[in-house]
Amino acid sequence: MSAALQISARTFAALKVRNFRLYFVGQLISLSGTWMQSVAQAWLVLQLTGSSVALGVAVALQYLPMLLAGSYGGLIADRYEKRRILYLTQLSAGLLALLLGVLITTHHVTPMTVYVIAFGLGLVNLFDVPARQAFVQEMVGRDLIANAVSLNAVLMNSGRVIGPGIAAAFIALIGTAGCFYVNSASYLAVLLALAMMNSDEFLPMNIVRRQRGQLRLGLKYVWDTPALRDVILSVAVVGTFAFNFTVTLPLLARTTFHEKTAAQYALLMGAMGIGAIIGGLYVAHRSRPTPKLLATLALGFGLFMTLGALAPTITWAEVVMIPLGAFSTAFISTANATLQLNSSDHMRGRVMSLHGTAFLGTTPIGAPLIGLIIGWSNPRVGLMVGSSLTLATGLMLVQRLRRGARAPALAEA
Repeated sequence: MSAALQISARTFAALKVRNFRLYFVGQLISLSGTWMQSVAQAWLVLQLTGSSVALGVAVALQYLPMLLAGSYGGLIADRYEKRRILYLTQLSAGLLALLLGVLITTHHVTPMTVYVIAFGLGLVNLFDVPARQAFVQEMVGRDLIANAVSLNAVLMNSGRVIGPGIAAAFIALIGTAGCFYVNSASYLAVLLALAMMNSDEFLPMNIVRRQRGQLRLGLKYVWDTPALRDVILSVAVVGTFAFNFTVTLPLLARTTFHEKTAAQYALLMGAMGIGAIIGGLYVAHRSRPTPKLLATLALGFGLFMTLGALAPTITWAEVVMIPLGAFSTAFISTANATLQLNSSDHMRGRVMSLHGTAFLGTTPIGAPLIGLIIGWSNPRVGLMVGSSLTLATGLMLVQRLRRGARAPALAEA
C-alpha cells in the first residue's frame, strides 16, 4: 500500500463502520443546513435590530438551557437509548426551523419570536448534544473513538464551508426565510440515516438505572479525575470568551469593514470552515490526544485569533480565518477525544454533557458579554478579549506540563 493510501486509511478509519458512515453522510447534509440557519439568524437579528447586544442575546438564548441543565441532558443520554433520543431531537429542530421560516414569510417575525425559537432550539440541543456525542462510541468502539470524533469535527466544519455560501446566495436572492426552509428539510437526511442503521452492530453500552444523586455523582467524578477536570476547565474558558464567532464575525464584517450584504460574512465563516476541516483531518490522522498537543493547539488558536483581530482589511481577515479555524477545531476535537477516552461507559453521557456545558453552555455568558464589549468599543476588541484568555489557557496547560502534573491516562502515546 502506498504512503498516500496508508495516510488516507488511517485518517478515515472510522468510516469503515457502516453505521458511522450512514451517520456521517446524514449529518453532512443536515449540518450544512444548520450553518445556513446560523448565518441567516445572525443577519436577521441585525436587520431587525442593528444591535450587537441583541445579537448576543439571540445567541445566548440558544445555549441557555445547556448552561442551566446540561448535566440533566447527559443523564438522559446515560439512561435511555441514544438513537431514540436523536429521532426526537432532530425532528424537533427541523420543525422549529420550519416555524421561523413561516414567520418570516408571513411577516410576523420579530426579535422576540427569534428569541423564543432560539431558546426552543436550545432545549432541543440540551438532549441532542450529549446523546449525539456519546452515540459515536456506541457506533465505532473505543479504538476508533478519537478518529471518529475528529471526523465528526470535519463533518461539522464541512457544513460551515458549504452552508454560509449557500446562505449568502439565498439571502441575496430570496431573503432569509429560504435558509430556514432548507435547514428544516435537511433534518430528513439524519432521520433517514438513523432509520437505516443496523442496531445489531451497535456496541453494548451500560444503561444507567434511575436513582438519587446521579447528577451530583457525575460532577464529583469529573472533579476527582484530573484528566477530565483540567480539560473541562480549559474548554470552559475558551468556550466562554473565544467561541463567539456568530457574534464577532458578522459585526466585524458589518461595522468594522462596512459590508452591506451577508456575502463577506459568509466568506469569513467559509474560510474558517476550510481551516477547520484541515485541523480536524490532522487530529483524525494523529488519532491519539496528548496534553502537549492540547496546549500547543490552545496557543496557536490564541495567536491566530489575535492576528484576526488586527487584520487591516477583510481580505486579510479571511486569510487568517483559515489557520484560526484549523487550530480552533483541532483544539476542541482533541479535548473531546480526551474526555471520551478517559471516561467510563456509565459516566460518558454526563461527562460529555459537562463538555457541552463548558463549550456551548457558556455561550449565554460569553455571547452577551462579548456583545456588550463590542458595543462599548468595537469587534476587534471583542476578538482580542477571546484571544488573550485563550493564550492564557494555553500557558496554563504548558505550566502543568512543566510541573509534570499529567494524569497517567493522558500520557504521550
